[in-house]
Order: sequence, then C-alpha cells, then structure tokens
Amino acid sequence: MKIYTKSGDQGKTSIIGGERLAKSDPRVHAYGSLDETNAWIGEIISQLADDHLALQKELLQLQVLLFDLGTDLATPEGVRDYIVNQQHLLEVESLIDAYAKQVPPIEKFVLPGGHLLASHFHIARTVTRRAEREITQLVSDGIPINLHAFKVVNRLSDLFFVLARYMNFVYDVKEPFYERAGKVFHND
Repeated sequence: MKIYTKSGDQGKTSIIGGERLAKSDPRVHAYGSLDETNAWIGEIISQLADDHLALQKELLQLQVLLFDLGTDLATPEGVRDYIVNQQHLLEVESLIDAYAKQVPPIEKFVLPGGHLLASHFHIARTVTRRAEREITQLVSDGIPINLHAFKVVNRLSDLFFVLARYMNFVYDVKEPFYERAGKVFHND
C-alpha cells in the first residue's frame, strides 16, 4: 500500500461521504486542529514517567476520542451516524472533576509554563481552543455539525488546563501566576 495518493495535489481533500473540499475549508481547519491536539497528547504520553500509567491510559483513550471528534467534523450531516455523544461529554467532565480535586484552588490566572509536561498540556489546551473557535465558525456559517462534539471540544480544553496544573502539582513545580490581576477566581 502506498502512503501517498496524489489526490490532494490540487489543494483538495475528501471528507467522509466522498465530497471534496479545499484544504483551506473551515471544516478541514477544525479537524486539522484536533489532529494537532492529538499529536501533542502523543508527545505528552511519550514523556510521562511509568508512575503515571493510569494517566497514560486515559490519554490514549482521549487520543481515540480526538480521532472520533475529527471524524465527526469530517462527516456532513446525514452521511452516517455521528460517533461522539453525551456519554463522551460526561466522561470528559468526570476526568476534569477527578483531577481538579487533586490540585490546590487558584485565585489568579495561571501563566502557561512550569514543568515541561504542564507546558505541553497548555499547548494542547490552546490548540484545542483554536479548534473550538474554528468549530464555532462552522456553526455560525450554518454548517450542521455534531453538537455533542462541539461541547466535548470545549471540555477537553478545560481538561488540558487542569492536567497542566496537575503536572505542576505532582512534580512540585511552582505554578506561574499572572501577578498583575487581583483575585479573579472565588473558591466558594
């Protein structure tokens, strides 16, 4: 099997169902950003120490979810059933809650940085936020998409923020805060 097909040499790509779109199409941008997020998660997994086996497994499952999200974004409405559903949203929210309980509360904005793995999670967070903006554009343009996927992408960026904080916490690295702001979070 050849890896290259030459079918994209004219700046077009096929989405699920066979429709050909420009590689600059907003739909292609959105699932491309999720692919970039997936690559960052792969980088993080490759750098995690063996004492984080549970997190490695969770991240591998998130890589599958990111692939599923990309598949749903590459699927025009009515071509086939979407993969991502409400259960996926609940699972991501459960991970957010579980890891958020393990880090100290914050009152200020966190600057991206600290431990290398925390920095990588912040990059994954910002790429995921870009994907969310691109998906928002699809919705604004009236392009039907899987709205469960849209919500899951939003939660994934929150999860990556919490995991960045978790990495700084477990490796005992002082979290960098934005010092010019007053108290912005209230821990009620």
